[in-house]
Amino acid sequence: MANQSRPKVKKSRALGIALTPKAVKYFEARPYPPGEHGRGRKQNSDYKVRLLEKQRLRAQYDVSERQLVRAYDRASKVQGKTGEALIIELERRLDALVLRSGIARTIYQARQMVVHGHIEVNGHKVDKPSFRVKPDDVVMVRERSRQKPLFEVAREGGFAADGETPRYLQVNLKALAFRLDREPNRKEIPVICDEQLVVEYYAR
Repeated sequence: MANQSRPKVKKSRALGIALTPKAVKYFEARPYPPGEHGRGRKQNSDYKVRLLEKQRLRAQYDVSERQLVRAYDRASKVQGKTGEALIIELERRLDALVLRSGIARTIYQARQMVVHGHIEVNGHKVDKPSFRVKPDDVVMVRERSRQKPLFEVAREGGFAADGETPRYLQVNLKALAFRLDREPNRKEIPVICDEQLVVEYYAR
């Protein structure tokens, strides 16, 4: 499973990014790696810098190494910049878009919603978080799941992120539904990553 048991706050500090809303306040208070030597100076090799960036990207989408490699392989076949194509490839995952829409609060919660069969695409149940959503696909919470307390909170905007909904999504939270209008642009995707370093890691 990609979703590891390591505490998200500790993982956030190790990677230098807040992976959950709860981690934000802890990360702001202690913006250095966990452990006794977290504040000490560390010599970072080129390899370690690229490895860390790859791990940061993996963590933000909560994907396994194998899933990231597959996404990289597909991205490398696309015309244009491989790094940007990689981020767009990951952003089209069903669990990522459930998170962006505000139906889920974290990527971990979004994955769980999909795996437990609460989400449908174009009227058909989809329980694979890695399902790649295409432009004009309509995603919504299934009728049988909408009365659950979790989705009542989502309907009232309780999980919506601060700031604007990404422009590539048309969201109707009251209906617990959204549509992918078009492929995302890299600049619109709220992921903290120097994707060129990830490309260099895999191209080495």
